[in-house]
Amino acid sequence: MSYIQLKGLCKKYPNATKNSVTDFNLDIEEKEFIAFVGPSGCGKSTTLRMIAGFEEISGGELYIDGKKMNNVLPRDRGIAMVFQNYALYPHMTVEKNISYGLKNMKVPSDEIKRKTDWAIDILGLEEYRNRKPKNLSGGQRQRVALGRAIVKDSKVFLMDEPLSNLDAKLRVSMRNEISKLHRQLGSTTIYVTHDQVEAMTMADRIVIMKDGVVQQVGKPMELYDHPVNKFVAGFIGSPQMNFFDVTIEGNTVKFADGKQMPLSENIINQLGGKTSGLILGIRGEDIKLDAQNLEVYGEGKQSAVVENTEVMGNENNLYFTFGGAVAVARVSKYEISQVGDSIDFTFVPSKIHFFDKETEECLF
Repeated sequence: MSYIQLKGLCKKYPNATKNSVTDFNLDIEEKEFIAFVGPSGCGKSTTLRMIAGFEEISGGELYIDGKKMNNVLPRDRGIAMVFQNYALYPHMTVEKNISYGLKNMKVPSDEIKRKTDWAIDILGLEEYRNRKPKNLSGGQRQRVALGRAIVKDSKVFLMDEPLSNLDAKLRVSMRNEISKLHRQLGSTTIYVTHDQVEAMTMADRIVIMKDGVVQQVGKPMELYDHPVNKFVAGFIGSPQMNFFDVTIEGNTVKFADGKQMPLSENIINQLGGKTSGLILGIRGEDIKLDAQNLEVYGEGKQSAVVENTEVMGNENNLYFTFGGAVAVARVSKYEISQVGDSIDFTFVPSKIHFFDKETEECLF
């Protein structure tokens, strides 16, 4: 049996016209790291709060370690939660913030000291032990919030966008800290974020949500390579996947601006005879400008004019109008193009996706 089970979980607030979360089903294994991602208002934090017991479950069932938790008080669910705003006591030192929860739980003083010292050591907070939150950086405050959670010996950790208040450099550092801490503790972790990079780099599996409904659950690269619909394809990956309205005539795909590209017999067959109401999707890194790919896939060669560039250091993003849409190619830092340059490019056929325009489901 899975360690945490969410069976048809629903949440509807009083006077609301629709559910905030609808029919959420998920089995989470012990020691697994799960990320909930999606745009603001998609229901990911609401689901986390139902698991924590801070929100009443409107429908469905929640089990932790085989025990039904729908009506169990938060303090009795065996979980620890880390919030976005840290929620540290400003008048207490780092040591007292970390140990305060244990004192409330009437833990013996010698055990409190042992656990607090362990958390301070594992989180690298020794030199800040006697400082108060106002004298700490954002990253240090976040580590104190983590310390307060890990001393409780909880088997389940819930984290609600804990890094969103940090700058970019600190987020990268803290992603590594949290991943390392997860492995050391062997805990089951559910992590809510709107940042798909955090989810891709940290989680064993990702749950993508939209409008309170789970869109897809899978390992990071499964979602990246095999999205079930256009929303998932566009949400995972940066820059997002390119999308073009197309029709099929014979063995040729026709774009909205009249451009054409040949398709293999294999791709045509996978479309099952569908020729209209199609969206073609391809990721920026699968639009190739180099001589080798242009030679291999020369039949599909296209041309465009660069309208904008983003120099990212290790790579460049080239923006151009093609197929009736603004497209972006993600290329090597050595493939230098300037605004106004004419470029030749081709799509890698095996990386092309097709979506049904009406349902937005991925056809392949």
